[in-house]
Formats: sequence, structure tokens, C-alpha cells
Amino acid sequence: MDPDATARAEGADEQRERPRYSIGEVAERSGLSRDTLRWYEKIGLMGYIGRDHTGNRRFSDRDLEWLALITRLRLTGMPVADMIRYAELVRAGEQTFPQRLAMFQQTRSDVLDKIAELQQTVAVLDYKIALYQGRSEVEQPAALTAYTSEGTDV
Repeated sequence: MDPDATARAEGADEQRERPRYSIGEVAERSGLSRDTLRWYEKIGLMGYIGRDHTGNRRFSDRDLEWLALITRLRLTGMPVADMIRYAELVRAGEQTFPQRLAMFQQTRSDVLDKIAELQQTVAVLDYKIALYQGRSEVEQPAALTAYTSEGTDV
């Protein structure tokens, strides 16, 4: 590998890991509360958070990237315990890639199931909207007929 490219990559990594943001700045950037950030650190969801000379937390760009991932994982419905397990696997190193892959594959499958369920919900809403707009030619979606009898206005 090109030595100059290696040096630039190492410099970029150092830049991403340099503590620079206060907890208030991170709360504002991430949309998470200061209490949530402290809790994430306490339960082991965040790795080591640097401190400045006065003992205040200082977060790096890498910490912000981690928080963005954690926020996305929360949106999937992943339990906090699973996110902590994922964080532990990351800290354990590359040999945990198979376990991490399995976690993400399962989470992806769960998200796709939720998307399908939400699509059925949208179909029911579209049907009800069409009925209330007076468009009776719209066919009742299967997601609704599974729970109702013919001719019932739910």
C-alpha cells in the first residue's frame, strides 16, 4: 500500500477519534438527551468517553457515528440488551463478525416483517378513506376482511 495513503488514513482515523464535543453539543447533534447519553455510557452501550482537564465528557466524531447507528437500531425496535450485546461484540474484535452478521440479518428480517405489516395497515387506511370519500368501488383489503364479517362497517 502507498505509504502516503496509509499516513493519510491513519490521520483521518485520529481526527475521527479526537475528543472534541461537549455532552451538550452531542445532545444537540444527535437529538438524544444528556441523560440518555450518560445512561448509554453507564450501561456499556458507549465505549470509553474521553474527559477534558476539568473532568467533563468529550465526544469524538466516531462517538457521533456510533450514536447514529444506535439511534437507527432503536428505530428497528432492537432491545437495548441486544444493542449492548452488539457493543460488546464490537469491542471484542473482528472474530465476532459472524455473530454481528447474524444479529443484523435477524434485525433486517424483523424490520421487513414490520414494513409488511405497516403496508397492510396503509391498505386498510386507504380503503377506509375511499369509503368515507364515497368511493364504494374500492375492494376491501384482506388485512381487514380477516377480522370482520361481510357487510359490517368497522
